[in-house]
Amino acid sequence: MTCHAVARPQDETIATRFRTIAVVGPPNSGKTTLYNRLTGLRQKVGNFPGVTVEHHVGYIRNADGEEVALVDLPGIYSLNPKSEDERVAVQVLQGTMPGMARPDAVIVILNSNNLHTHLVLAGRVIALGLPTLVLLNMADELHKQNGAVDVLALARELKTPVALVSATTGAGLEAVTNFLSAAAPALNPLELPVVGSTRSVREWAVRVGETANYRRPATPVWTKRLDNIFLHRFWGPVIFALVVVAVFQVIFLAGKPLQDFLQKGLDATGVWVGAALPDGMLHSLVINGVWKGVGSVLVFLPQILLLFLFIGVLEDSGYLARAAVIADRTMSRVGLNGKSFIPLLSAYACAVPAIMATRTIENKRDRIATILIAPFMTCSARLPVYTMIIAAFIPARALLGPLLGARAAAMLGLYILGFVMAVVTARLLKSTVLRSKDAPFILEMPPYRWPLPSSLGLRVLDRGKAFLYRAGTVIMLVSVVLWAATSFPLHNGHPPDIQDSLVASVGRAIEPVIRPLGFDWKIGVGLVTSLAAREVIIATLGTLNGIDTSVHQFDLQTALQHELTLPAAVALLVFFAFAMQCMSTLAVVRRETNGWKWPIAQFAYMTVVAYVAAYAAYNITGYLIR
Repeated sequence: MTCHAVARPQDETIATRFRTIAVVGPPNSGKTTLYNRLTGLRQKVGNFPGVTVEHHVGYIRNADGEEVALVDLPGIYSLNPKSEDERVAVQVLQGTMPGMARPDAVIVILNSNNLHTHLVLAGRVIALGLPTLVLLNMADELHKQNGAVDVLALARELKTPVALVSATTGAGLEAVTNFLSAAAPALNPLELPVVGSTRSVREWAVRVGETANYRRPATPVWTKRLDNIFLHRFWGPVIFALVVVAVFQVIFLAGKPLQDFLQKGLDATGVWVGAALPDGMLHSLVINGVWKGVGSVLVFLPQILLLFLFIGVLEDSGYLARAAVIADRTMSRVGLNGKSFIPLLSAYACAVPAIMATRTIENKRDRIATILIAPFMTCSARLPVYTMIIAAFIPARALLGPLLGARAAAMLGLYILGFVMAVVTARLLKSTVLRSKDAPFILEMPPYRWPLPSSLGLRVLDRGKAFLYRAGTVIMLVSVVLWAATSFPLHNGHPPDIQDSLVASVGRAIEPVIRPLGFDWKIGVGLVTSLAAREVIIATLGTLNGIDTSVHQFDLQTALQHELTLPAAVALLVFFAFAMQCMSTLAVVRRETNGWKWPIAQFAYMTVVAYVAAYAAYNITGYLIR
């Protein structure tokens, strides 16, 4: 049986055609890669009604040219709803999800290299009675490592169509088109031995695999050799640290030319737009309010995309799972386990999906502890702030030759600072209010693979679109409001000097509180507006320092060098490393913890830590440079 064939256990009879199909599968089954190959760019992200669980809805055409919606459910191992992800998947498949109809059919994606384990999920899904197509993914790896399975025999056992496919090569995916175009089969639901007994279902899965002559492939030689290195007790953490250093060094080396190129494009476009507008309030609004505010943040898009690209490479290559094992040794010392590592690593991109990812942690106290420390991890929204201040105050000189520069070292130090505070906070929580018993850490290890460029491209594009949407909505709104606050009250029909504007009044009210940190009223305004989103402070400072309508290009870094001393710049970096400064994150914490107790405590704790640490950094740096 080749991987292009689809096996059907029985003839199908006429029923209705499919309109909505749920896609489900366990983690490390290649579900995301396969889903991206099927739907391409024709997908959108949303939340299931009433919950924070994200899902993708993509569209694919059947053989008759009709569109069918594919709903990508969270990656799960079981339909026993122990976590939020599993509960949502069960509700969707059973048709009890509010505001969402039961799907017409299901596509179950399994890893053909781990069939005995993954058949447990397939059996439970098929037993629900929906028309089901089972795709055994990674067929190329199965054959390469001398594995085998009788697809027709497996289809007879499961009483549903089965196909061998490869998301990497695209082989066998015509089975999906055939399934979409065929009439729904007469249902003959699979009966499991004892639905409520996990042990019985596992024994059933092994028996089904043996009947289908399943031969598990040998572990690739390179996987064994690389694991001997990457999972070594000494060399594993060393290599992990080197990988992290290399990522940040490349982000600076490759990101800076791209940033400069984008900056020139934005400046040139701003000059062209400004020349096309008549002088007056409209010109000031568009150039000083919208263009300079949003443009000062958009210029950091290359570094953010590079960060997401590297995270995608680490995940798709299989190294991320090994990093979780390495991290488990550290996590266990502070009362957490390796399951907290994936959400915490996701927090380097954004704390919002990271907090949602904690739903896979069964222990409630461990989950809350992970939620509370996730915002300490340096998210991509902090990256523009760090890049701007570091570039303004730290010279671009080498520390370890071409391997590590001063700016990359400073950036890495801030990431380490956030991680250390997260560890300290976790230890404090797990030894006091969130004390609990240690839970075993179990993680499926995928083989090493070459990341698929198309999958990486879709992921980077998706994150880039999310950043641009944020810049075009939240940041633009804040920029316009800030422009209005700097342009009023009018004096003889003209905007006031910045010192006499409404925003200056707000800033001066804040200034006594932040003066001990070396901040002036402009930084105070930036700290307030950045509560909407951390990177908004750049748009704020860009607007406050670019009021002259005759100026279309303004070097914000030069302005900062005049407004901040080196100790104050260090204090600002430390403050942003620890402060919450993100209302979206607070809203998600409230939803995930079902109340305001934890988010209020989290915001207060992080603000106090940020202020105290920034005060210490300001005074220590000032003492050192005397």
